[in-house]
Amino acid sequence: MTQTETRNHHDGKQQFGGAVAETSSVEDVFDDSYKEKEGPKPPTTLVWRNIILMSILHVTALYGLVLLPSASVATLAWTAVCYFISALGVTAGAHRLWSHRSYKASFPLRVFLALANSMAFQNDIYEWARDHRVHHKYSETDADPHNATRGFFFAHVGWLMVRKHPDVIEKGKKLELSDLKADKVVMFQRRHYKLSVVLLCFFVPMFVPWYFWGESLAVAYFVPGLLRYAVMLNATWLVNSAAHIWGNRPYDKTINPRENRLVAFSAIGEGFHNYHHTFPFDYATSEFGCKLNLTTAFIDTMCFLGLAKDPKRVSNEVITARRQRTGDCSHKSG
Repeated sequence: MTQTETRNHHDGKQQFGGAVAETSSVEDVFDDSYKEKEGPKPPTTLVWRNIILMSILHVTALYGLVLLPSASVATLAWTAVCYFISALGVTAGAHRLWSHRSYKASFPLRVFLALANSMAFQNDIYEWARDHRVHHKYSETDADPHNATRGFFFAHVGWLMVRKHPDVIEKGKKLELSDLKADKVVMFQRRHYKLSVVLLCFFVPMFVPWYFWGESLAVAYFVPGLLRYAVMLNATWLVNSAAHIWGNRPYDKTINPRENRLVAFSAIGEGFHNYHHTFPFDYATSEFGCKLNLTTAFIDTMCFLGLAKDPKRVSNEVITARRQRTGDCSHKSG
């Protein structure tokens, strides 16, 4: 952001193509005043519980891959539906709605997104949004939960296998999170998260094909259950890893996040990452609307149905000026 853009964002308002939109949080604005502590880094402490569980999950997901040819067409379709719903719980829910407040959602939509988020099983909304705001505010520093300068593996999954850097914990505690605490849907999900995960991430994906069209319990559990869950996890992790390492930077060449179309496809629209870190308040996370961006299409549909409103957008003039000023002169990412 330029100094003017940053100042406007801290004022609590932002200009979007002539319209002024209220913002509820400024905690996703990069803080260039943060300085990493000098001296040796704190020792890395492995979290063996997470290492073991992640290993088991991926082994069982591979078994789901073996069972995939045995799955019926209906089960494969159900697996795709579960994938899309759980992805929306992260992209349209925890990310664009609750982390960035890039649009407003009605109560029924917030309930749906919270349920979808539990199906995704990537920590509850409150914790996910807190860590994501820390990621934006201190991107690629010791205070970034999945600092990509520590390598692909760390940014992808390694950060979940070790204790957080002390700066991540310290900065997370200092964030203003009153908007999340005031959201009854967010806090209800947080209180009942474990039960909701058991039901929505594992039981419902398995029960539906077994009960309604007689799929075997093994296929129902390992394909729409564990295989779908593992693929969804890795698609999300690719935003933290691949989209911070590989791709072009048409909007800001001074930051690591990149435009990565393969990540955009797998994470239903979250791979336009150079744009997103340049304009984190834009609900579309991309200059190109719904192109390779099913999450934006979903939010647009919700707005059309009256279930969402006030999607924040950056004007074409601002995008062009920023691209010319700080971009890498690469071809448009879309």
